[in-house]
Amino acid sequence: MRLFKKILIPILFILLAFSIFLIFSYFLNRDTGKGALQVTSVPKSKVYLDGKLIGDAPLCKCEYPNMVDVGEHDIRLVPEEAGLDPFEEKITISPSVLTVVDRTFGTGALSEGSVITLNKIADKNDAQILVISFPDKVQVSLDNNLLGITPLALKNQTESDHEIKLTKEGYKDKVIRIRAIKGYRLDATVFLSTGQSSSPSAQPTSVPTPTSAVKVTQVIISETPTGFLRVRDSGSLAGAEIGQVTPGEKYDLLNEENGWYQIKLKDGKTGWISSEYATKEQ
Repeated sequence: MRLFKKILIPILFILLAFSIFLIFSYFLNRDTGKGALQVTSVPKSKVYLDGKLIGDAPLCKCEYPNMVDVGEHDIRLVPEEAGLDPFEEKITISPSVLTVVDRTFGTGALSEGSVITLNKIADKNDAQILVISFPDKVQVSLDNNLLGITPLALKNQTESDHEIKLTKEGYKDKVIRIRAIKGYRLDATVFLSTGQSSSPSAQPTSVPTPTSAVKVTQVIISETPTGFLRVRDSGSLAGAEIGQVTPGEKYDLLNEENGWYQIKLKDGKTGWISSEYATKEQ
């Protein structure tokens, strides 16, 4: 009997440990029926999902259990600044996939933005891209190669980072950066704004005068939670990071637009920073 107990007790411990492992694996790998949602906007906005306020942009419902239920939802962004038009759109949340909504608010047709998500496809070795635009019939370039007009479906793309540029006469150029993934189709719905083209050839140039050389407005970088401030290539959170600046540093202010400052960096390049973390001075 004593020998039987010596054998039985270790076996019970092994079975118990194995049962705990199976339960843990089940909960870790089960389909949660949820997906992630990230929302950015300039200026800040209230975010409503299916008529319910879920927070302020920038917002990321990216960790379980705070992620969003899978399926189709109505999203509405209401800018905090008066006089700007809200944004409404239907979005689809897929299991364990991030959907990204970005909006730069303006009045009427001066607003722009994008909705980007991933959808599983049958071919796990194919990476696809679908580009839809408002308005339609917009020229689409992928990595500086003109490929067609919207709506445009692309198959057999390399699994890597890509740059999509949309251009149409009478509308501002729009550039978005995406990553194609095998086994998924990346859907990009892009909203163009009317106004001056953002291409370098269309930008006005100015000749410095003695007066402007003497009186230059500068910005002082304020304290930030991270100890630095990101510099982007456009006045939007969707813009690519091209550098960083440090609290206390001063830079020449070149332009101001929708809560963003365009500054001249020490190496001569220009970039955009959030006006929330910078103060103007003469």
